[in-house]
Amino acid sequence: MKSYNYSGIIAGSGIAGLFAALKLSAVIGENGKILIVTKSDIKESNSRYAQGGIVGILEDNTKDSTDLHLKDTQKAGDGLCNSETVKFISENSEKAINDLINYGVEFDRDENKSLKLTLEGAHSIKRILHCGGDATGLGIEKALAQRVLEQKNIVVKEQTLLAELLVSENNECKGIIAFDTQNGEYTEYTSDVVILASGGAGQLYKHTTNPSVTTGDGMAAAFRAGAVMQDMEFVQFHPTALKDKFGENMFLISEAVRGEGAKLTDKNGNTFMEKYDERLELASRDIVTRAIFSELAKSGEETVFLDATMIEKEKFEKRFPTINGVCKKNGIDPSKDFIPVSPAAHYIMGGIKTDTKGRTSVGNLYAAGECACTGLHGANRLASNSLLECIVMANSVSECIKEQKFYGNENRICENDKNSSEILNVYNSEISDFSGDITALKNRLKDIMWSKAGVIRNEWDLSEALTEIEEIEKEFAFSDKCPSKDGYELRNLITVGKLVIKSALNRKESRGGHFRSDFPQKNEPPLHSELSKQKEVIYVK
Repeated sequence: MKSYNYSGIIAGSGIAGLFAALKLSAVIGENGKILIVTKSDIKESNSRYAQGGIVGILEDNTKDSTDLHLKDTQKAGDGLCNSETVKFISENSEKAINDLINYGVEFDRDENKSLKLTLEGAHSIKRILHCGGDATGLGIEKALAQRVLEQKNIVVKEQTLLAELLVSENNECKGIIAFDTQNGEYTEYTSDVVILASGGAGQLYKHTTNPSVTTGDGMAAAFRAGAVMQDMEFVQFHPTALKDKFGENMFLISEAVRGEGAKLTDKNGNTFMEKYDERLELASRDIVTRAIFSELAKSGEETVFLDATMIEKEKFEKRFPTINGVCKKNGIDPSKDFIPVSPAAHYIMGGIKTDTKGRTSVGNLYAAGECACTGLHGANRLASNSLLECIVMANSVSECIKEQKFYGNENRICENDKNSSEILNVYNSEISDFSGDITALKNRLKDIMWSKAGVIRNEWDLSEALTEIEEIEKEFAFSDKCPSKDGYELRNLITVGKLVIKSALNRKESRGGHFRSDFPQKNEPPLHSELSKQKEVIYVK
């Protein structure tokens, strides 16, 4: 196995990873080199599919404030948000927006060249910036990717999967083992700085808005390395997704459509959200999702409907060009037809536990974006907070690294480090081929997670799900080095799936995105769950 040393290593090429790379490249200067590994290409990530926008607490928006954003976030997070984290990210939002503009992101503006702001569910005021109408993630991703490719001190390795983190006996991350998915070769990359920005794990579920790359790779790698994981039971199911006949996954119908006045109805055009929440269609995502789930259970139908016919045709086409295009491709004219929608897995609030500097419980290992859990989202993410978190936390990581002066050292894996040597020996060894059907095992896993660990949960289903996933794990039988890219993704999904279920089994209450039909009440005080390879689930304030 070949070995190379870098000033910093970033796993993931979504918005958090790209922004961290740009900030870190300025920190290390011309004499250093940053490595980005991404298992697809640099422009393919969950970030690019974010439609609605990014939160901005802007000085010119005089009716808004950090305090108001804090209240909205805490209310959506159902009492589990870390107030200090929310305040930190909110206070740094205007700087984040200005940084993005300086990097070439073109936010939508009005006729006076002022930034356009829109409203989304559970926000009390218009504070959401957007690009290209409903292509905010894509707009930010493209601009950042272009900037990254222009930097001479950033190296991008595409089609390269994070197989393992290299952690020494004294609990310090010293690099990664990467798997080239095209030629099947492994490479050791060492560094004093490793940043996980690998996104979420939406592919755990049969119905998801997430692209195929979201298989929890960074979360699984961190857990295997001994990192503390937090709040893994909290999975957000977006209430309104369209079953796209031409797409691999469900297509997100942004709640910004409801922000512009669209209503949820049954097949006869009758509204129903008044039965569930006074905020109607603009209630938090967990409430709207369970309302739809309840209506579908009563009716036996596969979808409810989104009535956007009250939005002027030209306005809809201009404000939501992507949604309009996908609807038209599926034979739906939003100006005349109701849009059939149903819930789909969308975002994991939990992840690798970090502080506001992005530091994990493993030395020299940082995390940012959806793979991390800062405490911002609590039990249920407030819409459009995630892209803001990506930018603010990626910047915070780079500032922390600058202060610590970890970068640029020639600190490679020591040959006599037992833990690191054992990991390298595993990936230098030969393994047998897998004769089974990995795709079939993945689909079984997704079915189990959707039916038994999805929107509505209970002890019996969760226990069955854990047993069935452990059976899949035994059938697959590859716990470390795997035979293929698909094999690694299955291994990682199994790991993250078990983390979600174990955390959900232990949380005997209903809060935010975690709803237990056998424990519908909330427990006080609200507590975060933590677990690691060394410890089972515990609860902390």
